[in-house]
Amino acid sequence: MEKYKDIFLNSFSGYFNYLVNEIQNPSLTNYFWWLVGLSLLVLSIEIISPWRKNQKIIRKGFWLDLFYVFFNFFLFSLIGYNAVSNIVVELFNDVLGLIGIENLVAFQIQNFPIWSQFLIMFLLADFIQWNIHIQLHKQPWLWKFHKVHHSVKEMGFAAQFRFHFMETVIYKGVQYIPLAMIGFGIQDFFIVHMFGVFVGHLNHANVGWDYGPLRYIFNNPKMHIWHHSKALPENHPYGMNFGLSLSVWDYIFGTAHVPEDGKNIELGFEKDEEYPQDFWNQLKKPFKE
Repeated sequence: MEKYKDIFLNSFSGYFNYLVNEIQNPSLTNYFWWLVGLSLLVLSIEIISPWRKNQKIIRKGFWLDLFYVFFNFFLFSLIGYNAVSNIVVELFNDVLGLIGIENLVAFQIQNFPIWSQFLIMFLLADFIQWNIHIQLHKQPWLWKFHKVHHSVKEMGFAAQFRFHFMETVIYKGVQYIPLAMIGFGIQDFFIVHMFGVFVGHLNHANVGWDYGPLRYIFNNPKMHIWHHSKALPENHPYGMNFGLSLSVWDYIFGTAHVPEDGKNIELGFEKDEEYPQDFWNQLKKPFKE
């Protein structure tokens, strides 16, 4: 128990020191400043070439979404998620050790070219996330948490970050074992992660792009706007366009739906006018239900 106690306590100071170092020391692999830079870049694109020209730059929910950025990507880890997840991983590995399993690696690819390791990681992670995203819509108890993200009424890049902290727990928890079973041989998938953040920014941004023929591979603003549609078609009662970075899964498995230009469609969900519009009450809402 002493080992787990030390891991728990050290995780707080470790993450705090990491965050301070990120802020104070910009670098090419600095998550904090890349996030700031990509956010400013996409915001600039929204200002220069807005899709919905009558939508204000400081749109409805803008400040709430910025707070979600701070909370979900930094404060949540600082106040406990990083410590708890470190304990869970250590416990999981200890249990594996008790039954004679030293590690989960089932497929060695560390000798593959670096570019192929990135590609495999990207495709596998995105496919897992696509499946999880579908369940967030189909399972009533998961939809209660996912409603927070769909409470967005005007789309902008920062809307990507409006999500309940339980989604982090769900996504990371489900992805852990499949990704741990692959021996990637490289520790830092920073490029893959930041590419996903950039695509997610654009998907939610007030820009009218669909990437031409590449729209059948990559998710895009004109496709993702329909994912947030308040009105759902009869053949997609739980929603559509579930891809995070890639649209290809939706086209392969029949969950793609882009019937027309969705620039001015109403966003949200049924009775969303009764849904809380502040952070604290959105945080509590799924548990109260």
